[in-house]
Amino acid sequence: MIVGLPMEAVGEAGATGRENVMPEEVKQTNSDQWQDAGEDHPNEYRVVYVLGGPGSGKSTQCSKISSEFGFSHLSAGDLLQKEVESGSEEGKMIRDLKKEGKLVPSEIVIKLLQQAMHRSESKKFLIDGFPRNKENLAAAENIMKIKPDAVLFFDCSEQESMRRLLSRNQGRADDNAETIQNRLKVYSELTVPVIDYYNSKGKVRKIDAERPIEEVYKSVKEVLSGIEGKGQ
Repeated sequence: MIVGLPMEAVGEAGATGRENVMPEEVKQTNSDQWQDAGEDHPNEYRVVYVLGGPGSGKSTQCSKISSEFGFSHLSAGDLLQKEVESGSEEGKMIRDLKKEGKLVPSEIVIKLLQQAMHRSESKKFLIDGFPRNKENLAAAENIMKIKPDAVLFFDCSEQESMRRLLSRNQGRADDNAETIQNRLKVYSELTVPVIDYYNSKGKVRKIDAERPIEEVYKSVKEVLSGIEGKGQ
């Protein structure tokens, strides 16, 4: 089932049942630290954010979306992992933070995303796993000048997320019970308020991500078909 979340339906609690991050909080974030982040992106870029907790199936759905709808899929997690594999000093720091279940500093994520967008020939981006906190959000709005067409929110319970992540363990440093619990805690404390902020702007489309993959994708297609129709 797809749930569109208009502002009037929000009240004090957002899409996730938590108190919203109000726009004032984002505006008060000091944007001076982003002055060297790079060039702003052209206004003609179309962006859909994809957010949800660890194990909610974002990457699986993004692969299907990019194939059918022609979006360039940019995964913040994949970009960070490539940096880790490069062996750079930043990569080593990212590796250590991931082991602890912590978020990577926003300036690094912004830089990697900007580089990837500049390299791409596409003007349609599906950005997976960003913005993950208020710093990311402030940079996206004030520096990258991104105004997403929509935010796909893959809603999955903590219990189901834990089950999925433990069953998929493929040797990842961040796929053990203790680290997963920490990742879920970080998501709840830092990313959920971002989802609620975008909900207050009428951008969030909530997807029940606990269903089978094809059922989830059917809901996703309905949402994106509506967005594509408006953009034509």
